[in-house]
Amino acid sequence: MQLRYRFRLYPDGPQRAALAQAFGCARVVFNDALRAREDARAAGLPYVTQGQLSKALTASKKTPERAWLNEVSAVVLQQSLRDLDAAYRYFFDGLEGKRSKVGVPRMKSRKKSHQSVRFTRGAFKVTDGGRLRLARIGEVRVRWSRALPSPPSSVAVVKDSAGRYFCSFAVNSGPGEALPPVSSEVGIDLGLTHFAVLSDGEKIASPRFLRRAEKKLKRAQRSLARKKPGSSNREKARHKVARVNARVADARRDFHHQLSTRIIRENQAVAVETLPVEKLVRTRLGKSVRDAGWSAFVDMLEYKAARYGRTFTKIGRYEQTSQTCSVCHVNSGPKALDIRKWTCPACGALLDRDVNAAINIATAAGLAVTACGARVRPGLVPAPRHEAGTHPKPRRQAARQAGVALR
Repeated sequence: MQLRYRFRLYPDGPQRAALAQAFGCARVVFNDALRAREDARAAGLPYVTQGQLSKALTASKKTPERAWLNEVSAVVLQQSLRDLDAAYRYFFDGLEGKRSKVGVPRMKSRKKSHQSVRFTRGAFKVTDGGRLRLARIGEVRVRWSRALPSPPSSVAVVKDSAGRYFCSFAVNSGPGEALPPVSSEVGIDLGLTHFAVLSDGEKIASPRFLRRAEKKLKRAQRSLARKKPGSSNREKARHKVARVNARVADARRDFHHQLSTRIIRENQAVAVETLPVEKLVRTRLGKSVRDAGWSAFVDMLEYKAARYGRTFTKIGRYEQTSQTCSVCHVNSGPKALDIRKWTCPACGALLDRDVNAAINIATAAGLAVTACGARVRPGLVPAPRHEAGTHPKPRRQAARQAGVALR
């Protein structure tokens, strides 16, 4: 299993300049290689392999037009070619149905605020003093929040849109230490009003980090719109908007990590429903769907379950979890979204829509989850049609109805 550990970097002035040069050189190499492949395709020539691109890169570094590529580490440039290869592989796999579809690789823009380069083993080292030594960059100060479980195979240096620097270590690790077994199993129904509803009846409120930061973000964006394009003040205003968005993303990620860790620790098996997030974001609820971040949360559950010896299951998206009674398993048909509680017409159970869906998710996944403790209780059973109504003067000859004697 490959894990990534991310830490904050604090480069000084010369190191920031060297990193900016590395970002620019990696971008140019990526664009040159992409242009070579596009030109070959337009001319009807065979696909340009990575080996050919690598030879072309070595030759271009000897020309006066690209001689400045020698000022950065060669590892950074070669990794840029591998990034292009990975982008093409993801694109072709999407066309073949092996993974979700992604767009064709595009040119990287110089104006894009998010930049990254990658160093492989031999081009970086963690010093005894706790600094990260990068080839052609120097020793950069790192804020360590935890120890790495094993020696990293590579490190990516990232500059985000808010101007912050991070280092992301790729660590090849086997399955983590299995947690002590527990008897509880849980199904999770993800939503917007409540971020997650568990099959044991627990409801976890949605933090709505973006909604809570909208007022501050609105002021920052309005200030950005007033600044003159290309001015220093506009760049400062852009950083302010980016910092607000970065704080929202950090808070959401921290919430996902804490909740997913707690669920994995407390349950032996976890089941979730496959949600069509790519379609939901195109609806009028798209902003709230993006704010919830369901996909990132489910990914965390999946890899943490594999790491700590838990069972993780995803059921199909077409399971009718909100229409089926979790007590008698009778499907009573679709229900409007504003109906949060409903009574089963077959058994008379009063069902909470979200808890009922969570129980059905666990049942569809084959987990041993019952309605005990959940907000499901039997209600009044509707009277048969021939018993309904009022009878002010009952007759003696109709004394037996549905097997009940009247006296």
